Amino acid sequence: MANQDLPSGAGKVADDYPEVWRAFASLGKACAEAGPLDDRTRRLVKLALAVGGGSEGAVHSHMRRAMDEGIEPEALKQVAMLAIPTLGLPAGVAALTWIEDITDTRR
Repeated sequence: MANQDLPSGAGKVADDYPEVWRAFASLGKACAEAGPLDDRTRRLVKLALAVGGGSEGAVHSHMRRAMDEGIEPEALKQVAMLAIPTLGLPAGVAALTWIEDITDTRR
């Protein structure tokens, strides 16, 4: 992924601290390869973690990648629905709006 494709804060870190960014990217790769989950499942889990962390920027980032990887919008929206019983209705609704920020612009 090119630095210009990163969210602004992450792109700045990548530009200003390339060694830190390379180490971070290497850690991410190692974590992704540490188990049997396939690419689609890993992307959905990462989206769910971003939702649970309440990070709109991370949700948008994982949504863009998920859409580029061909994951259907309905599956991505279900992540927000699954958040409702665990995180609460307000958090699930917020996540749905963040998800729809991306799905609705890609129609």
